[in-house]
Amino acid sequence: MKQNVVFKDLAGKSVFVTGGGSGIGASLTEGFLAQGAKVAFVQRSDAGAFVDRMAETYGAAPLFLPCDITDVSALKDCLSQAAARHGPVSALVNNAANDARHTLAETTVEAWDKGMAINLRPHFFTAQAVAEGMRKLGGGSIINFSSISYMMGNGGYPGYMAAKAGITGVTRALARELGPDNIRVNALMPGWVLTERQKELWATPEDLKAHLEKQCLKHHLTPEDVVDTTLFLASDASKMMTAQALVVDGGVVMTG
Repeated sequence: MKQNVVFKDLAGKSVFVTGGGSGIGASLTEGFLAQGAKVAFVQRSDAGAFVDRMAETYGAAPLFLPCDITDVSALKDCLSQAAARHGPVSALVNNAANDARHTLAETTVEAWDKGMAINLRPHFFTAQAVAEGMRKLGGGSIINFSSISYMMGNGGYPGYMAAKAGITGVTRALARELGPDNIRVNALMPGWVLTERQKELWATPEDLKAHLEKQCLKHHLTPEDVVDTTLFLASDASKMMTAQALVVDGGVVMTG
């Protein structure tokens, strides 16, 4: 991974990433390792090969904790294990998500609840789990991955969009509640990041062309494109930023 910037204060920090062994999450884990942070991550699928590669590249392996994030008790236990190994979590990155396509007509109550259990609920309960440790540290940073999809009014996954909109609301509510403890909470809103999953399932030449036409910057986003912004939000370089929703999408949606 190309390292564009160094945030010296991230060295040695305890970082926790959900979904940190593949796609955008793997790039986030690597980005923090490159800064010298101590990284733990959860993922449901096996990430052993990724861990080995990171250890070979950086001389320090991330702590991989297999976990289904819909199991809140198991997720909180993983956070406790990470804190026991690396110290209280000072930067929490809620990255994991599932953007499976679905329609209004076909969505059952069970499917809706499962989507929220993956795409929204963990953001709240991981924050609940790390808040006390961050207080003892004198502060911390929580970074919640949302999406520009709901800002664009996309079709094809209404439950996912509802969850992503909810993340922005949760982010602002938690920023208000945790601010007196110097805990910052921000949302990061990526555009269409071309992970292997996206390229395999949905990135047709026609859709790629149409989306690129909406961007001001005429380059497709890769997972690495959101890493530096995440590092910035985790670092003291953004120490007076909280309750914000930062868009990294090449200039599709515009805020302000």
